[in-house]
Amino acid sequence: MNDTSWGAPQQAGYWGPVDRQPAQGPVRGAVPAGPAYDAHNAQQTRPMPIVPEVPGPGGDQDDDRGAARLSGPLFRDDVPQQQPFRAPQPRPHDTPQTPPFDGAAPQNPEPMPDAPQPAPVPQKKSAGRDLGAAIGVGVGLGVVIIASLFIVKAVFVGVVAVAVVVGLWELTQRLEERKGIKAPLVPLAVGGAAMVVAGYVRDAEGAWVAMALTALAVLVWRMTEPPEGYLKDVTAGVFAAFYVPFLATFVAMMLTAHDGPFRVLTFLLLTVVSDTGAYAVGWRFGKHKLAPRISPGKTREGLVGAVGFAMVAGALCMQFLIDGGQWWQGLVLGLAVAASATLGDLGESMIKRDLGIKDMGTLLPGHGGIMDRLDSLLPTAPVVWLLLVLFVGGG
Repeated sequence: MNDTSWGAPQQAGYWGPVDRQPAQGPVRGAVPAGPAYDAHNAQQTRPMPIVPEVPGPGGDQDDDRGAARLSGPLFRDDVPQQQPFRAPQPRPHDTPQTPPFDGAAPQNPEPMPDAPQPAPVPQKKSAGRDLGAAIGVGVGLGVVIIASLFIVKAVFVGVVAVAVVVGLWELTQRLEERKGIKAPLVPLAVGGAAMVVAGYVRDAEGAWVAMALTALAVLVWRMTEPPEGYLKDVTAGVFAAFYVPFLATFVAMMLTAHDGPFRVLTFLLLTVVSDTGAYAVGWRFGKHKLAPRISPGKTREGLVGAVGFAMVAGALCMQFLIDGGQWWQGLVLGLAVAASATLGDLGESMIKRDLGIKDMGTLLPGHGGIMDRLDSLLPTAPVVWLLLVLFVGGG
C-alpha cells in the first residue's frame, strides 16, 4: 500500500483536504485510523453498498467540518462519500399526498382542472314588470277613458287635463331631485290645464295662445326667487309646457270633429297596438338591439312587430271607424304611428337615462308613473291629428 495516499488531495465527492499533521488525541466522530488506502489492492476488494447518512440522536453537527454523524458499519479503510440529495420522483402509479387536515376550511380552493363543470342553468325570459298589475291597471284606465269619451266629451277633456297636471308634477319633481332644476310647477299646472281646454274650445289657435301665455307665466313666476339657476329653471319650464300639455292639446282638437270620439279611439288603439306588437314580438324573437345606449330593451324585431301590428290595426280602423276613410290610408297611418310612438318612447328613455331613473313615478302599478304611459302617446297625437285632417278633413 502507498503510505502517502492519505495526504493526497481527495477525489470529487470526498470530504476535502485532510490535515497532514496527526491529530492530537482522539477526535470525536472521526474514523479510526487504519492502513493507508491502496488503489491497486482496492480494485480486488469487493465494493460495499453506500450506507445513507442518518443524523444520530442528540444533535445535527458534531465535528469541525459540519459533517453529520454517521451510523452503520464502515470499513476502516473506507472514506465515506457525501451523496448529492435527490428529491424522490413520483412513480406513475403513485397518488399525490394530501396535507393533513387541520380542521380549517381551505382558503381560495383551486378547482380541479379535469373536474366536470356544471351545465349552465337556462335563464327564463322575464318581462321585467308585474304583468298582472300592468294588465289590470291598463284595463281600468281603458274603461275610464272609453266611458268618458263616448258619454260626455267634456269629461274626457277633464281626464286629459288631470293626466297633464300629474305628468307635469312627476317631471318637475324628477328634475329637481336628480338635477337640482326647479321648474315652477304652479304656472305649468294652471297653464297646462288651460292649454288643453283652449285646444278643445278654440282649436289650434287657442292652443298656441295658451302655450305662449304659459311660457310667459313661467318666466315671471321664477323672478320671485334668487337669480342663481334662473336660465336653466325657465328653460326646463318652457320645455315641460311644450312636451306635456301642448302635445296633449292635439287629442282635445281631434275630439272637436263630428266623429271625434272615433278619431281619438283610433289614435289610442293604434298607439296601444303598436306598443303591444313591439313588446310581444321583441320579447319572443328580439335579438338585435335597436338603440342599446338609450333603451337596451328595444329590439329591431320589436320595431318590425310594432309596424306590422299598427298597419293592420290602422287599415281596420280607417275602414270601419273613420267616416270617409280608406284601408290604404290606415296602412300609412299605422306606419306613422309606429314610428312616432317608438321615437316618443326613446325620447322619454333618453330623459330618464339623463336623470338616472328607471320610471318617472310609481302611481300606476306595473307601469310606473303617468309620464311612463304618456311617453308614446304625446308625440303621436299631432301625427294622427295631421294625417286625419289630410285624409278626411277636420270634420
